[in-house]
Amino acid sequence: MVDDVKADLRAARVADTEEKILSAATRLFLEHGYAGTTLTAVAAQARVGVRTVYVRFGTKAALLKRVADVAMVGDTAPVAVSGRPWFVLSGSAPTLDERITAMASGGREMMVRASGLLAVALEAAPTEPVLAEAAQAAREATRDNLRHFWTRAAGDGLLPADRDIAWLTETSAILVHVETYLLGTRMHGWSPEQYERWLITGLTRLAAG
Repeated sequence: MVDDVKADLRAARVADTEEKILSAATRLFLEHGYAGTTLTAVAAQARVGVRTVYVRFGTKAALLKRVADVAMVGDTAPVAVSGRPWFVLSGSAPTLDERITAMASGGREMMVRASGLLAVALEAAPTEPVLAEAAQAAREATRDNLRHFWTRAAGDGLLPADRDIAWLTETSAILVHVETYLLGTRMHGWSPEQYERWLITGLTRLAAG
């Protein structure tokens, strides 16, 4: 019993320290970019020892990857995007309109939380293999999630029988990806709400053929 309490306290301290580091790193990466952020600065901002940051994350690239991953899903729980409530709803709501709305709403929320950090990671990726690999893994995960979305919709009779699932997957994966969001906000000045409406329109038209 005493050992369990001690273990819980240690876990709580570790979680609290990680939260401080992630919060500090988020601010610094967004304010100063990748090159302008150091692990020493992160430690100072988080009010922890530099060694703590190094032991926990190892490299600046690994820290940025963790910060971006947490921003994408919204917390530190080990639950992938595909397990989040909005994504589950996008595969189970009774109508295709409701599923597309859930997909677009969840996508907008992710972009609001994570697009700035992902932009930093994309800029650093050419010189940081960890970030380049993470970016490619994210693209593949996005494609897999969209394949699941369209396959479920077809299986539930919500798509016209002649719709090409492979084409829908490849095309919609480009629509929902962060690089498209960044292009839209920079080129057109879209707000997150405008992006969501555009995404709903695009996914709906793709489904209709």
